[in-house]
Amino acid sequence: MNKKTVIIGATTNPSRYAYFAADRLTNAGHEIVPVGIKKGEVFGEQILDIRKSPKVDNVDTVTLYLGARHQPEYYDYLLSLNPKRIIFNPGTENPELVNLAKEKGIETEYACTLVMLGSGVY
Repeated sequence: MNKKTVIIGATTNPSRYAYFAADRLTNAGHEIVPVGIKKGEVFGEQILDIRKSPKVDNVDTVTLYLGARHQPEYYDYLLSLNPKRIIFNPGTENPELVNLAKEKGIETEYACTLVMLGSGVY
């Protein structure tokens, strides 16, 4: 099943986990929407500028590759995407955002998108 996934912290740098996630998600047949501060294209999708709060509809999953200290200024934006779930990848754990998400009925997971894809539980 295709799960439209917004990648927060998307990058064109092939040594970053956000890049690996974009590759793996695309190969697994999921639609990706890369969002970040970097410019460029990832697997045929333009990286949208998070500072402009790009509108994205029908989001299944937000996968975070943005450290907790950089997240607060984007709380409203992340929650406005109204995803079914937010995956906090290692290094992005944030109890405050977890609580805000849960208040809106958004499922949260401290997990690794790459491991979830690899083990078939994405």
